Amino acid sequence: MDFGSFLKAPEIKVRIITYSDIFQDKAMVENRFGEEYRNLSAVIKLDPADLKQLNVKKGETVVLKNSFGTIVVKAEESGYETPHRGIAYMPNSPWSNMLVSDETGGTGVPKFKDISVTVTSAKGEKVTEIGL
Repeated sequence: MDFGSFLKAPEIKVRIITYSDIFQDKAMVENRFGEEYRNLSAVIKLDPADLKQLNVKKGETVVLKNSFGTIVVKAEESGYETPHRGIAYMPNSPWSNMLVSDETGGTGVPKFKDISVTVTSAKGEKVTEIGL
């Protein structure tokens, strides 16, 4: 019997800060539903220590979940020299938008820059498909 199958996968809580990316914008203009756009958009950049805690390697998929949505994206190392455990970065995209609350606090603008989620390994699941 595989007792490891009963163990819960490591899970961490992170706050996502979204950003604009010129290369992603170029790929979107060329083909909004293309592979290049998905590769540049369906990604979360995590602190190396967070990746290690999750037991996830660069390029593997992770599940991001909060009360507004659940998605699967690829995990990457952020590349910042300064440690930032618990803070992650995602490009503005349909994938990050799936985690944004529809509550605007009377401003009419959702909170795109500060999204709280839990992250777990997706164990080889494919990136969430978004399209027509």
